[in-house]
Amino acid sequence: MSDKATEIAGLLAPTVQALGLDLLGVEFAASAGSAMLRLYIDAPGRHVAIEDCEAVSREISAVLDVNDPISSQYTLEVSSPGIDRPLFTLAHFQRFVGEQVKVALRLPLDGRRRLQGRIASIDGGNVAIAEDGKVELFVVAHDNIEKARLVPDLAAMGLVPVKPGSKSRNSTKAEGAKAPARSK
Repeated sequence: MSDKATEIAGLLAPTVQALGLDLLGVEFAASAGSAMLRLYIDAPGRHVAIEDCEAVSREISAVLDVNDPISSQYTLEVSSPGIDRPLFTLAHFQRFVGEQVKVALRLPLDGRRRLQGRIASIDGGNVAIAEDGKVELFVVAHDNIEKARLVPDLAAMGLVPVKPGSKSRNSTKAEGAKAPARSK
C-alpha cells in the first residue's frame, strides 16, 4: 500500500472492526482533480454481503468527512476481496502459501516488475515465489510489492471444464469434464 493508503487504513480500520468486519487493505489512486479510494473488507467465517459494503461505506464516509484525509474530490468504493483476492500484508501471503499469485513490484528486480507463480514461503520480510518452469525461487522484499492478487484456479472451482488428461493446479488426479448435450 502507498503511504496515503496506509494512513487511511489506520484511520478507518477501527470503524470497520466495530462493524464486525476486517479491513483487508486500501488502494488509493490520485489523479488530476480527483482520486479513487477503494477498501477491501472481509467477513470472518462468511461471505461479504452487499449490506456489509453499504454499512461500511456509510460509517466510513462520516469518519472521512470529519478527518478529511483526502484534499481533492474522490470516489469511494467498498468491495469484497473476490476470487482474485488482493494481498496486502505478509500475513495475507502466509495464509495463501501454495497458491498462485500475480505480483507487481515498485522497483524492478532482475529487470522485472511483474511476475506470476506460486507463493513458496515467507521468510522475515521476504516473499519467495516459485515461477512455473523455473528451479530457483524469486525472492521479493514485501516492501517492494506494489500490488499482489491471487490467481484463482477456475477449473478447480468448477467454473471451466477440465480437458481430459489435464490437471487442475489443485488436483492430483485429472478428471475429464464434458459439456452438457445441447438440443437444437
